[in-house]
Amino acid sequence: TIEGSRPLLAEIQALTTYTSFGYPRRTANGVDFNRLLLVTAVLTQRLGLRLGNQDIMVNVTGGLKISEPAADLGIALAIASSFRDSIVDPGMVAIGEVGLSGELRAASQLDRRVAEAARLGFARCLVPKIGAEVSHPSKDIELLPVSTVREAISSALLKPKRKEPPTQTH
Repeated sequence: TIEGSRPLLAEIQALTTYTSFGYPRRTANGVDFNRLLLVTAVLTQRLGLRLGNQDIMVNVTGGLKISEPAADLGIALAIASSFRDSIVDPGMVAIGEVGLSGELRAASQLDRRVAEAARLGFARCLVPKIGAEVSHPSKDIELLPVSTVREAISSALLKPKRKEPPTQTH
């Protein structure tokens, strides 16, 4: 996110769980509630994630409040990660606004955001393909331009490790 003129990286967490009640709850802590609803609707309609029976909690760590749409992709990845019980590549940063058809839209001041991610040691950065031009790309970070949320999730989520059956001892 951009606070004034300074880029700040924020960790977005999400938890999805089967609802115990008739109507699923949506809880947003540190992100705009309407952005959470929009991203959830896109994940349901455009990616086929069955979130209609899931309680969804989204939290920005450290008490930050993010109001800009550039955090949409981070919210989407966090929700998909929880729902699929997979993890987001820990060396990756995601920047982008999610449109209603599942497309990704450019974020303002992309150069500064990417430079801050590189400075903090991140290896890869998911950016919207449209508007992914960075004037002075750092050699320390790989830009991964994607067009849709579906592409972003395929690129960012690591395959869950298969649980090994317990070993028998004699």
